[in-house]
Amino acid sequence: MEQEAFDKKDLKLIAELAENARRKFTDLAKELNISNVAVRKRLEKLEKRGVIKGYRLVVDPAALGYGAIALVGLNVSPDKILTVTREVVKRDDIVFAAVTSGDHDVMVEIWAKNTEELLRKLEELGRIDGVEKIYPAIINEVIKEYSSVPKELVKKAKDD
Repeated sequence: MEQEAFDKKDLKLIAELAENARRKFTDLAKELNISNVAVRKRLEKLEKRGVIKGYRLVVDPAALGYGAIALVGLNVSPDKILTVTREVVKRDDIVFAAVTSGDHDVMVEIWAKNTEELLRKLEELGRIDGVEKIYPAIINEVIKEYSSVPKELVKKAKDD
């Protein structure tokens, strides 16, 4: 299925929301030089097409008491990928999971209160049927937060 093209106003709307998803329709309408109703319709269309999947809260894990965060690569038996992914997504301590190609079959981000708890959780991941080996990378310091879109898209949309 061919992806429907975006016009400059759609891209600019996405760029504005990427910088601040709480922007008011009136502010967005002024920025895009369209009506509030047109902003709402464009957003509904982008949501319906699955371009905009949601509006998320970004938090500081440490401020919530999670002092140990890790990105973990899981090497999985080829015949157990579905089994492992089903088990991984059931876990409430995993905030991100993806099936990948490259060095690892599955990548997850897991949060823990402290190093001791993180080690216990990593052992639990390693015991999931089909997981052959785990490769944790404990995050010491975040130097760039996740972004909903690449900055190059935001810059291009604002320059046009």
